[in-house]
Amino acid sequence: MTKQKKLRHLEYYNLQETFDNLYAKSKQGGLFTNLMELISSEENIRLAYRNIKRNAGSNTSGVDGKTMKDIEKLSAEKLVEMIQEKFRFYKPKSVRRKEIPKPNGKMRPLGIPTIIDRIVQQCILQVLEPICEAKFHERNNGFRPNRSAENALAQCYRIPLEKN
Repeated sequence: MTKQKKLRHLEYYNLQETFDNLYAKSKQGGLFTNLMELISSEENIRLAYRNIKRNAGSNTSGVDGKTMKDIEKLSAEKLVEMIQEKFRFYKPKSVRRKEIPKPNGKMRPLGIPTIIDRIVQQCILQVLEPICEAKFHERNNGFRPNRSAENALAQCYRIPLEKN
């Protein structure tokens, strides 16, 4: 279901073909230069905003105390302008450190970036992801979109055992 929503968002901002072309070029061993124009494009910024907004963590503030509710007060034009300005010389703010409990009772540190940093980083991710995805092996499942430990296990069951 998530993949379908993401596809619709890509299509809404006319980025599906662009990202498909990045993937195809990467698959063929192409080199990439001047990606900042695409990363900082209005459409990519709006898509990043939409992707971050629907994330449950968008209501969690970073060190600046701002959440998505604060960003929603800006006009779309003002948001795009602000993010494009960040790309001129991007320096992320410190992350807010929070300890969250693990199932075994211990605590795990969690870093929470500011909402603006999350949008900037999402803009970069959206452009680099199709390029990198084209390079990964089909059976690589770690930290990839629409992949999980369950996918890895299912692949293991389908792979015939090699005879030594």
